[in-house]
Amino acid sequence: MQSVSLRSAQAGLESLVMNWLFKEEPSNYSYDDLARDGRTSWTGVRNPVAQRNLRSVKKGDKIFFYHTGDEKSVVGICRAAGDAYADPADKTGKLYAVDVEPVKKLKTPVTLAAVKADKRFADFPLTRIPRLSVMPVPPDEWGWILEMSQG
Repeated sequence: MQSVSLRSAQAGLESLVMNWLFKEEPSNYSYDDLARDGRTSWTGVRNPVAQRNLRSVKKGDKIFFYHTGDEKSVVGICRAAGDAYADPADKTGKLYAVDVEPVKKLKTPVTLAAVKADKRFADFPLTRIPRLSVMPVPPDEWGWILEMSQG
């Protein structure tokens, strides 16, 4: 998988906004729950690669909210309300969390099947590493998903 070092590779451009995709089981916490609550802490990420990605999130970064389980689709956009921080519930001090706030629900959810069927996404982590819960979304893929969400 391509490293998340794009931001750090842009020497002096630490304020560069990155795009991400965060996954959650909608029966646990859905985009509608986030819209209702207005803000939540994204915690509980255990996978080391997903944790490395989560630690890289900065205030203002854009995030696709992806429903796992039966839905398997990008359903909304949220944004990082602040930089990643040490997860207060983690006694080891190794895990990070990020506060997120809703931006908008997509007009049409973009399914994993639709993404996999589109050859433009051949190298996208969602199609190659389906169990990764926090992943970067390159600018082109971000735009393509937004196009697909218009219905």
